[in-house]
Amino acid sequence: MEVHHVTEDAETFTCNAFLAVGEETTLVDAGAWDGVVDTIREYTDDVDAVVLTHQHGDHVSQLDAVCEAFDPAVYAYDHHPQRDHPIDDGDTVQIGDETFDVVYTPGHADDHVSFVSETTLFSGDVVVHDDGAFDYGSFGRTDMAGQSREQLIESIERLLEQFPDTVEHMYAGHGDVFHGDVRDVVETALERAEKREPKYPDG
Repeated sequence: MEVHHVTEDAETFTCNAFLAVGEETTLVDAGAWDGVVDTIREYTDDVDAVVLTHQHGDHVSQLDAVCEAFDPAVYAYDHHPQRDHPIDDGDTVQIGDETFDVVYTPGHADDHVSFVSETTLFSGDVVVHDDGAFDYGSFGRTDMAGQSREQLIESIERLLEQFPDTVEHMYAGHGDVFHGDVRDVVETALERAEKREPKYPDG
């Protein structure tokens, strides 16, 4: 599957937004960078769908602009004015050329979902490869209002239960893309989260 990191050149704070080009050309999260539409157009003239991992501002600020430019179907767990299709734990969505299971993964956000196929994980902010706090297995922050470390731990455990060992590509909401033993990265993140220590002790 051909996946492009379309917010990679952003100089302002945004999540990672990924464009999967294929049978169902899909944008995973819209980001907060005002250059995202122009970057998408470098790869395609049509976006069939947008799937949202969650609706924090850094993930959805450019959703209206993306919808105006491409008129895609929008899939999200929680209500959004642009949402066409509600999704829930156990549903499936097509991203690019693959079918992904929707896994409800709250803790960082009440509406957080992750997307898992036989080869690929779009993890949003529940698990990331590296993010400045940890390398090779980090997890979403849970120190702000409405967040829960306990829920996040349960979410990572649930993700691992539904996780094929064949997953070798991880596209997270922040940090670098990872290719390799994704299960090991996620298990490392779980071990760190279970220690209950502050992720940003000086924050």
